[in-house]
Amino acid sequence: MQRLNLDFEKRSYDIVIDTSFDMLSDELSRVCKGKLLIVSDTNVAPIYLSKLEECICKAGFLKPGCVIFEAGEKSKNIDTLQKIYNSAIEHKLDRKSAIIALGGGVVGDMAGLAAATYMRGIDFVQIPTTLLAQTDSSVGGKVGIDFSGVKNIIGAFKQPSLVYINTSTLKTLPKREFSAGMAEVIKYGVIRDDEFLSYLEQNADAISSLDDKAIEKVIYKCCAIKADVVMHDETEMGMRAILNFGHTIGHGVESAKDFELLHGECVALGMIGALDISLARGYVTKEYYERVKNIIFSYALETTFCGADKKTVIEYMQNDKKKISDRLRFVLIKGKGETVILDDITADETERAIECIIR
Repeated sequence: MQRLNLDFEKRSYDIVIDTSFDMLSDELSRVCKGKLLIVSDTNVAPIYLSKLEECICKAGFLKPGCVIFEAGEKSKNIDTLQKIYNSAIEHKLDRKSAIIALGGGVVGDMAGLAAATYMRGIDFVQIPTTLLAQTDSSVGGKVGIDFSGVKNIIGAFKQPSLVYINTSTLKTLPKREFSAGMAEVIKYGVIRDDEFLSYLEQNADAISSLDDKAIEKVIYKCCAIKADVVMHDETEMGMRAILNFGHTIGHGVESAKDFELLHGECVALGMIGALDISLARGYVTKEYYERVKNIIFSYALETTFCGADKKTVIEYMQNDKKKISDRLRFVLIKGKGETVILDDITADETERAIECIIR
């Protein structure tokens, strides 16, 4: 078992990385003090809900309430949020209660936003079961929902009380979901740690086959990088924006495709688009561009997409919540493990970047 601590002066929380749920009861006893409500989806609940309920009972809590919604990005909306609120009221959750997210990024976002806003804020525990959630979305406190086709346009910053990562849950994850999670993993190597990127490049077989040591190293490294960034800039007023590498174009593709592609698949495409701009500006070499593209491809991620045109992608990009004074912000790469955040990307540069990922 490994443990990381995020310290935000007056509050802090641990990220626990283990290969089972054996220590979950003890961890819940440490951070939770009242009634509990589990939020999960139709993919995860049939596999892990009973085990979580067993851990909760072992920890001495009352039988928890539970909200299960249809799995997928299309459930990440106000209607689902309302179901969580209704269940919280039904089970008489109070200010000492906690909401537990059991699932991937969508579940974490929904449960986190409910916890951030119910009674002006109650405790929140993340138990992520997908690679994307374990390495990225469960850490750092960003929660939100989609609205009017715009990704994460309504949200909040809500740090959890605990993140408990059981790496064995990845063994029940579909291959496509695993690949989508690897997009965010690769992102960390590109923006922050070229040595880690080399590890991903050289150990693709071990990682993809879920070798225990390789997976634990990957998850710990990603959590450590994100924890360091978030502790320096919790509410994204500066350096935290580097975590959005690949997301400006990626979110545009995700919305243009009506969420048919997984978030990580779109981030992979967005990274290639951003690297295209970096290459054209002379920030990176052609060799580096091809290297990252090949690493992305080695984890079974597509490097192009079809079914949406350039104009539609750009229209959705204009709704990006990261805009400042109506100017889109792009995270570009300016050397191995180094980034630059710019808002002077021209329309021509943006169009060419999208063209390079459309087939």
